[in-house]
Amino acid sequence: MEPILQVKNLHKTYETGTVALTDVSFDVKQGEFLVIIGLSGSGKSTLLRCINRLVEPTAGEIWFKDQDVTRAKRNEMRRIRRRFGMIFQQFNLVKRSTVLINVLSGRLGYTPPLWSLANRFSKADYALAYEALERVGISDKADVRVDQLSGGQQQRVGIARALMQDPELILADEPVASLDPVLAYSIMDHLEQLNKQDGRTVVCSLHYLDLVQRYADRVIGLRDGEVVYRGSREEIQQLTNEEFANIYGEEAQRLGSLIG
Repeated sequence: MEPILQVKNLHKTYETGTVALTDVSFDVKQGEFLVIIGLSGSGKSTLLRCINRLVEPTAGEIWFKDQDVTRAKRNEMRRIRRRFGMIFQQFNLVKRSTVLINVLSGRLGYTPPLWSLANRFSKADYALAYEALERVGISDKADVRVDQLSGGQQQRVGIARALMQDPELILADEPVASLDPVLAYSIMDHLEQLNKQDGRTVVCSLHYLDLVQRYADRVIGLRDGEVVYRGSREEIQQLTNEEFANIYGEEAQRLGSLIG
């Protein structure tokens, strides 16, 4: 089976001179749940944002199926992004707007530009939005302002918004880093459902090693912008102290808690 996503020799150097990624390469299979691990500053967020070009790569290639993402022009990139759902650590919601309006914003890539300026959406889009909210268990919050929700509820809004794109690939940038462990498992369960039941491919960066071991099909470890670890579900569950130190450094303590 051809991979749904290919990252080839990816480099990113910011204008400040900071080197965020160096020669990063990996493939992602259709329907896989791939987790990116590493310390804060290791390049996880930059990598995910390069995939949908929220951050422009310096060099290398990113292929989504048969499309060269790195060389796509503006209109083509807009069409490609329709197929990606993005979930953010800090939720990236419009806090003064209602839950429903935030979820509907996931359809902006499909909406005529003049409609999007006026927050106009079709009846079909509204039906999809309520369906997405029902799926993440907060349909009763549709008319509530986002700033009145808990962190866990806000992240569910983020997942529902991503669902509105009917994405083939979900990019989740540390989606539970702002949540307590109980809520973290709840959010990860929703992502797992989208992966296992819907067959949507997920690429997710995570902080918590116990979550990585619970949800990942395969793992890529980054350190200082370079790939230093590759492992299957079975291999990450049997991570050696040497491998752990190679990813997180000798000074890191191996706990089932926060490690990034």
